[in-house]
Amino acid sequence: MASAPQPANLPLFYRDLTPLNSRDHANWKSRATDQAKWLVDQHAVPLTVEEFPQAQRHFPIVFSTGPDSVPLALMGLNENVNVFVDAEGKLTEAVYVPAYARRYPFLLAKLTPEASELSLCFDPTTDLVGEFDEGAALFENSEPTETCRNMLNFCEQFEQAGMRTGAFIAELNKQDLLMDGEVAIQREGFDQPYIYRGFRMVNQEKLREVRGDVLRGWNQSGLLPLIFAHLFSLELMRDIFARQMRQGKGPAPVLNA
Repeated sequence: MASAPQPANLPLFYRDLTPLNSRDHANWKSRATDQAKWLVDQHAVPLTVEEFPQAQRHFPIVFSTGPDSVPLALMGLNENVNVFVDAEGKLTEAVYVPAYARRYPFLLAKLTPEASELSLCFDPTTDLVGEFDEGAALFENSEPTETCRNMLNFCEQFEQAGMRTGAFIAELNKQDLLMDGEVAIQREGFDQPYIYRGFRMVNQEKLREVRGDVLRGWNQSGLLPLIFAHLFSLELMRDIFARQMRQGKGPAPVLNA
């Protein structure tokens, strides 16, 4: 259900990457859109820990499986289902959009495996950046414009938040708090519940066994409220399931044995 972002060479959403520079893109512009086409059919979007307080109001927050777990906002419970956007990528209601999705088509990346610094890149397959008549210029007199600088700052802040998220995951792993998750949702009129697996969650029994001094440290650092935000958000699993059913995107019926 909640597989990690694609482990290939390119991150989730991105089909290609090109470094942004004033020589090749001197006359390029960036334009806004109300159609996040990259979110269509995407049921799980990466989150940073700083987004937990806002995201937990709208989505279940879970952790991906595998050795390098990342937090995920579930925008649907089944693969290729997003209950918050229509077929064109327009939001169907006012809902928090994860920063990972908002930074598209830009991101910071190493130009070579040996590089020590990150460079601002973009997905050249997008229709949001190019030599347009309309839009906000990215360069002026070979210098980055305010639009370009703001995007760079946003991507830098995202990378910093990503490092803090990594430290959060490391602390959960240190205390062996993450376990394989499972949720059973009973639909009226059906004998068998729908079972969802393929994600990780905090083990509440082990959480209750964590030493008091560790919990005090987590409370002071702000880590403990993040754990509770994750746990409280799991109640939204049934809400997402109900949305899927109303939209005709529910899973295949469970057959009686």
